[in-house]
Amino acid sequence: MTTQADAQAALAASKPVPYWLDQPGAPPASAPLAEGTRADLAVVGGGFTGLWTALLARERHPDADIVLLEARTVGWAASGRNGGFCSASLTHGLANGLARFPDEIGTLVRLGQANLDEIAATIDAHGIDCGFERTGELVVATAPWQLAGLAEDVAASRRCGEEVVLLDAEAIRGELNSPTYLGGTWHPRSCAMLDPARLAWGLRRACAEAGVRIYENTPVRSITSEGHAGLRLATPHGVVHAARVALGTGCYSPLLRRLRRYLVPAYDYALVTEPLSGPQLASIGWQNRQGVADAANQFHYYRITSDNRILWGGYDAVYYNGGRIRPEQNQSPATSALLAEHFFEAFPQLAGLRFTHAWGGVIDTCSRFCAFYGLAHGKRLAYAAGYTGLGVGATRFGANVILDLLDGEPTERTSLQLVRTKPVPFPPEPLRSGVIQMTRASIAKADRNEGRRDVWLRTLDRLGLGFDS
Repeated sequence: MTTQADAQAALAASKPVPYWLDQPGAPPASAPLAEGTRADLAVVGGGFTGLWTALLARERHPDADIVLLEARTVGWAASGRNGGFCSASLTHGLANGLARFPDEIGTLVRLGQANLDEIAATIDAHGIDCGFERTGELVVATAPWQLAGLAEDVAASRRCGEEVVLLDAEAIRGELNSPTYLGGTWHPRSCAMLDPARLAWGLRRACAEAGVRIYENTPVRSITSEGHAGLRLATPHGVVHAARVALGTGCYSPLLRRLRRYLVPAYDYALVTEPLSGPQLASIGWQNRQGVADAANQFHYYRITSDNRILWGGYDAVYYNGGRIRPEQNQSPATSALLAEHFFEAFPQLAGLRFTHAWGGVIDTCSRFCAFYGLAHGKRLAYAAGYTGLGVGATRFGANVILDLLDGEPTERTSLQLVRTKPVPFPPEPLRSGVIQMTRASIAKADRNEGRRDVWLRTLDRLGLGFDS
């Protein structure tokens, strides 16, 4: 049995930086904006939302002058430090989509699968070397109460046209050998694995080659209206005058006051191991290299990298009271140690393996746990936010929604309830912190009590706010 001391020893030499960003090949930063400029479209944020928006805008409007403004460097935040799961889901999983958008879930599944196909086509067309593998995803039951949920997931997936395979304990351990597995499902077409940093860098290159002007280390401090002339974006280095603006900054310094009602910053933490040896690989199998998540409310996600390391993250989404975003919160030694203990419980045959990287960072979440969209400044600015951890794939769909909204032409996307509605806003602080911490405690209790949800969680369910971590 793994002890806390064993976990600490495995973490002793780990670097406090994201594995994906700690590799060669990062492009040199472009020069910051040096003086004022004008553009047809200004894209604020150099994560996946901004990158996809800039690239797709160029495809839609070949003659438009497009600038992308990034406060630091492209892909440095959530887009470059996530698990590298590129999911077809636009709703943070089918169950969440069914609960919130039951009348259009078939359309959302179809559009999500098409979006994933288009991501694959873009990666191929632009020669982006990001380790894209369409391996699908395993969902594994590690407690008896989770098995019924897997069967329900299979039935719902098949009703919605998704391909899914139900696996018993022997079959799931044949895919990935953990003594904790009691059963599982395999969704072979609904998820791909990739290197998120290299995808961001590749999209950056594609944007630049398409003529998008990219200014890094150029934070936008404010966005104000100039009437019919458009919008004024103030930066420390000059003013950008833009006819239209696409905003994709998530929780970071919201440039629209209204977004503060809907978004909270949650911290997610992850570890990466040293490369596995041949015998270590043989001891776990994993021939099909799927992404994996367990079926608990507080779930782990994990996958194998191109150089045969294991990325292991999740379990608890941490909210720091007051909602402040601070660099020191990117590290949580206690959370990393707990993740390491859980890792060796899942794979005791890998005892002695070391972790080379341990990191964390903020993601933006909202009360419906999938992105929401909107317009501001006389319909000259459009935004997408609130992806809650499945943004690697869904941001491309979000970019198309942003452009649809700015173009002002009705589309299938803009007719969706997903696009036309907003999540329930969070209460102000300090009530916000109290509600979130009470919910986190109840979620942890549900996992300890065979999935049974207490009065608080059942109340949230009735209000349409029920969720897991």
